[in-house]
Amino acid sequence: MSESPTFHGTTILAVRRGDRLVFCGDGQVSLGNSIMKGRAVKVRRLLDGRVLTGFAGATADAFTLVEKFEAKLKAYNAHLERAAVELAKEWRTDRYLRRLEAMLLVGDASLTLLISGNGDVIRPDGDAIAIGSGGLYALSAARALLRHTDLDAETIAREALRVASEIDIYTNDQFVVEALPSTAGPEEGGA
Repeated sequence: MSESPTFHGTTILAVRRGDRLVFCGDGQVSLGNSIMKGRAVKVRRLLDGRVLTGFAGATADAFTLVEKFEAKLKAYNAHLERAAVELAKEWRTDRYLRRLEAMLLVGDASLTLLISGNGDVIRPDGDAIAIGSGGLYALSAARALLRHTDLDAETIAREALRVASEIDIYTNDQFVVEALPSTAGPEEGGA
């Protein structure tokens, strides 16, 4: 066991259905075996709401990476994939950045990606992807709901995260939801 406890555990889920993208994250911040905070915001909008991001891992590390990612988006004219690849390259090769312990999910109107410190930029095969300690539980539930129901993306994201919160001790049921509006009509509000 390490000498100093680290912040860890969370669940971030991205669900895409039709032309709607929803990111949902829980609010729990844990320090060792204790819950330090229950309503943290780990899902955010970037570039005037055109890009969503969610993070899992060490909080300060994640904030640093989100800031770097937003700078890459600005440098590459909001081209999500290019910004993600450039961040992954820098994260992997920079002496300071490669020590950061976090993962990011990012998405825009047409693409969702996972970015890791190993240099990975992963586009999911399906319409859902998740990170964090409860990520596999949320992803499994989301895939089942996508396959076997006609529920909308937000309902699927909330229900899948609810499943994860009932299984993973580092995931709670205080969700933050952000959605990119449908390109076909007026913006619908996210929670």
